[in-house]
Amino acid sequence: MKLKPWKKLKQINKIPNNWWTYLVDEVQLPSGKFGEYHYVHTNGSSLIIPVFDDGKILMVKQYRYLAGKESLEFPCGSIADGATIEEMAAQELAEEAGVIAGELTFAGTYNPYNGVTDEMCNVFIARKLTPVDIPHDDTEEFERIILSREEIESKIKSNEIWDGMTLAAWILAMDKI
Repeated sequence: MKLKPWKKLKQINKIPNNWWTYLVDEVQLPSGKFGEYHYVHTNGSSLIIPVFDDGKILMVKQYRYLAGKESLEFPCGSIADGATIEEMAAQELAEEAGVIAGELTFAGTYNPYNGVTDEMCNVFIARKLTPVDIPHDDTEEFERIILSREEIESKIKSNEIWDGMTLAAWILAMDKI
């Protein structure tokens, strides 16, 4: 059975910032009723899983304001206007992980929260890593941590890794690493 789509009538509100835009659409439901749909629009994101030659994986620990605690994650960032997903993957990898990749392989894409955002996260696996010193955003501070696959799995099971984007990316890429 094919589900009936909603009809977007018009966009009635728009509040932008540097990372995303809050939108409100006026919609018509398949039942004929009218309503509003509130959501966050982004250009998407690029998340990178940096893998060293010995198979160890680089993650970043950073403070997450909304959770009020540190989070262990894969490097990730929003797609800037006019940039490609590959360009942003390379930039985020350099800024957050402090490495550049000789090889960047696309692993898949997913939506991190499809009832709230239209964001599509593009997952890459980075190999042939070389250290680089690139400044990062003033809002970001990182601790770089190198782990084995087994250590990552253990931290997922113990809930030490709780970031949803990292968890989804791991599922997409773990068989390709």
